[in-house]
Amino acid sequence: MNGVAGKGGAGIGGGGRFGRRLLELVRPRWRSLLRLALWSALEAGETFLLGYALARALDRGFLAGHTGTGLGWLGLAALGVLAGSFGTGRVHLAVAALVEPVRDDLVRRVVRRALRAPDGAAVSRLTHQVEIARDTLAGLVMVSRTFVVTAAGALVGLLSLAPVLLPVVALPLAASLALFLATLRPLARRQEAFLAADEALAAELGLAVGGLRDITAAGAQDRVAADVGERIDAEFRASRALARWGVLRTLAAGVGGRLTVVLLLVLAPWLLDHGVTPGAFVGALAYLTQSLIPALQSLMQGLGTSGARLFVVLRRLRADGGRTWESAPPAGEPGPGEAVRLRGVTFAYGPGAAPVVDGLDLTVPHGGHLAVVGPSGIGKSTLAELMAGVRAPDSGEVLRAGARVLVPQQAYVFTDTVRANLGYLCPAGSDDPDGPERPESPEGGPVGDEGLLAACTAVGARGLVDRLGGLDATLVPSELSAGERQLIALARAYAAPAPLVLLDEATCHLDPAAEARAERAFARRPGTALVVVAHRTGSARRARQVLVLGGGGVECGTHDSLLRRSAFYRELTGLHPSLALRDTDGVHAVAGSGLTGDRRHVVPHGPVGQMETVRDVRDRGALGGE
Repeated sequence: MNGVAGKGGAGIGGGGRFGRRLLELVRPRWRSLLRLALWSALEAGETFLLGYALARALDRGFLAGHTGTGLGWLGLAALGVLAGSFGTGRVHLAVAALVEPVRDDLVRRVVRRALRAPDGAAVSRLTHQVEIARDTLAGLVMVSRTFVVTAAGALVGLLSLAPVLLPVVALPLAASLALFLATLRPLARRQEAFLAADEALAAELGLAVGGLRDITAAGAQDRVAADVGERIDAEFRASRALARWGVLRTLAAGVGGRLTVVLLLVLAPWLLDHGVTPGAFVGALAYLTQSLIPALQSLMQGLGTSGARLFVVLRRLRADGGRTWESAPPAGEPGPGEAVRLRGVTFAYGPGAAPVVDGLDLTVPHGGHLAVVGPSGIGKSTLAELMAGVRAPDSGEVLRAGARVLVPQQAYVFTDTVRANLGYLCPAGSDDPDGPERPESPEGGPVGDEGLLAACTAVGARGLVDRLGGLDATLVPSELSAGERQLIALARAYAAPAPLVLLDEATCHLDPAAEARAERAFARRPGTALVVVAHRTGSARRARQVLVLGGGGVECGTHDSLLRRSAFYRELTGLHPSLALRDTDGVHAVAGSGLTGDRRHVVPHGPVGQMETVRDVRDRGALGGE
């Protein structure tokens, strides 16, 4: 990423910084730009013929008594319209090829930023602001291209008809454009104020919706409603200020364009006395009213609204606090040999809510294997999200060494090739921005197909990939079971260059043997720290360390040591130190009381609304009394 940070206000006066920002976006797609320019040449020819053919049809045809000649010139102008229409259709395809990859790039940047520094405005950036950037970039490319093409065709036509027409038409329009550009700087400032108000409102609403239960319990409805109301009023004020400047811009554009027509008409006698023919005068009037003024007004509309909006959105999406994302100083690094370290971490879901993580100190070394167990709602998934950086702690700090990957219970796959799904978390290894992305290994070299297949083999997904038809097969999420989606997500995480892997019940839809194979694969991967939010006893038994949440505190130790000294852990697992039988897969061999099929507990992955008892970490299999 090469984010460009703005300094101070959103100043785009003179267009220099805005032009550089826009050029930075589109430069990697130079092939699409070249196709756009070539197809636009047809429209420039259409504009040229509009006035030139009309002038010749009058002077050499109808006014000279040669009706056939006049009709011939008009027919030539009609052919120009057909050619221009064909070029316009190809232009839209070229614009799509230019803009859509830019949108994808912005989405990737926003997601990486949210994972690195989460905040309440991330949803607004990912949805509202990215779509603004995509739509306004497309509109800005179209209006800028149209103005350049139209101006080129019209000015060449005026010069061909009568050179004296050129300053009469071009100078007033240039003055109108310069006057308009003077409004861009304050317009951009109002646009940025509006987007800041929108982000603040989204963050306030996110806190309010997430803490509705606590707000009601604390009787804080009026206070929260007042805070949200203030954010709404602030966004309304920013929107009105933006609208006022928009009206001023429209007024300047309209007056400038109409005055040029008036000036041309007032100077008509003088022009006719200085060699301008009646046909040339009518052609100039056609250039002005049918081409130049509409194109200029479209350009002003695009720059004034879309351009300012795009500039501000890009600055907010790609920069943070006046620094590029890459140049922001890191929060700190854990000690030598440590993959992640938590120091005094506290987190609650809202103001006044009881902390789900309270003053936690925890260290996971490189090569470590930690299982997190506890009853539902105790904060296991929240702890994994804090370690991954998806959530930010209310107090304390989380120090990480390198990248991390979090695999949730609901595995994410998308419609594309199997290769694209497996390499999704790998950085691009290609220098060609328009070319395909090549995933890289944790050592920095390209993974390639062999590396992706090796990742599938390691976690037990190779058979699934072969059944789907290999890496080139199209993966359709709705055609996969929950367990198959989890296998794809696990293989993707294994291929990713992340030294910290967090599995948040990411194997809950796999059978115990498949779960054991996947966890052992990550545990054996060199330099990898593995954290597993356990939903079976086997996961806790395989781990080197077990973190127990609940029971009035936090306990940490090995599986065997916790069985000996922690009554809560024994109750949680339904095991006893005397039940020490193991099989080769590390799955408990004794179907003791309270294990699979025991109707005294509710399976946590059943229908929505079911609750779990404290004993939610036992081995689970098929229910129904088998």
